[in-house]
Amino acid sequence: MSSVQLVIITGMSGAGKTVAIQSFEDLGFFCVDNLPPTLLPKFLELMKDANNQMNKVALVMDLRGREFFDHLFKALDDLAETSWVSPRILFLDADDSVLVRRYKETRRLHPLSQTGLPLEGIKQERTLLEELKGRAQIIFNTSGIKPKELREKILTEFSINKQSTFTVNVMSFGFKHGLPIDADLVFDVRFLPNPYYIENMRPKTGLDKDVYDYVLKWNETSKFLEKVIDLLTFMLPHYKREGKSQLVIAIGCTGGQHRSVALTEYIAHHFENDYQTRITHRDIKKRKETTS
Repeated sequence: MSSVQLVIITGMSGAGKTVAIQSFEDLGFFCVDNLPPTLLPKFLELMKDANNQMNKVALVMDLRGREFFDHLFKALDDLAETSWVSPRILFLDADDSVLVRRYKETRRLHPLSQTGLPLEGIKQERTLLEELKGRAQIIFNTSGIKPKELREKILTEFSINKQSTFTVNVMSFGFKHGLPIDADLVFDVRFLPNPYYIENMRPKTGLDKDVYDYVLKWNETSKFLEKVIDLLTFMLPHYKREGKSQLVIAIGCTGGQHRSVALTEYIAHHFENDYQTRITHRDIKKRKETTS
C-alpha cells in the first residue's frame, strides 16, 4: 500500500491544539482527538485495513490521557519501523506567561494543577513533555500569533500541494529587539567590526553593496564564515535525515541592520544550490538612532 501521512499533534495545554485539529480537518485529514497512546497500534491496524481510504490522518495526543502517556514513546519507536506510515510530530508550545493568561481568560483548570494555580500545572507539564518535544519534527510557538495565523501556518506546512522538502530559513535579527523564539540555531556576530560607526554607512543596511563588502572584508569575518559554513555543512544533512521540514538559523547583531543582514545573505546564498533556502530580515525596518 502507498505511504500514509500520519501527523501526531501534541504540546502544551492551551497552546492551540484545538485550532490545529480543526485546521487538519480543513485539509481533509481523518482526525481523532485525545487518542490514548496505548490504542495507537490498534488504530494503525485499522488504517492499514482501510485500503488507502485513510491516507491522511491527524491524531491529538496529550496529557489528558496521561495514565497512558508513557506508552507513546514505545508507539513512536514502533512507528519508525513501519514502512507504510510517514509519521511527523507537530509540537505546539507557548511561553508560560501566555499560557497562564489564556487559562485565566477561559477560566479553565490546568489538567495537572493540584492547587488550581495554572503555573504549577504548566511547569509540571513542560517537564513531562520535554523528551517528546525533542522528538518533534515541527515546533510552533503560538505565543505571539492569533488562531487565524496558526491555522495559516498549518495549512501552509501540511497542504497536499506542498512538496516534501527541507527548507533552510536564514534570519537576521537585532539582539536589542529580542531573540527570535522560533530559531533552532543562533549565532552572535556582535564581535565583528560595525559599519554603524562609518557615517555614510549608518543609514544603510547589509543589503547595500558597500556595507556588505565592508562586513565581509575583515579576517575575523572570513574565519567566522569558514567555521560556520563547515559546521552547517556537517549538520544540515543530519537535520534533513531526522525528518525536520525546516531549520531556522538566526544571525544576530545589535540592531539587525548591518552585520547580521550581510552574513545572512552570504550564508543563505552559499547553501541555495543544495537546499531550498529562505531569507528573512526580521528587524531591518526597525531603524532607530542607536548602535546597529
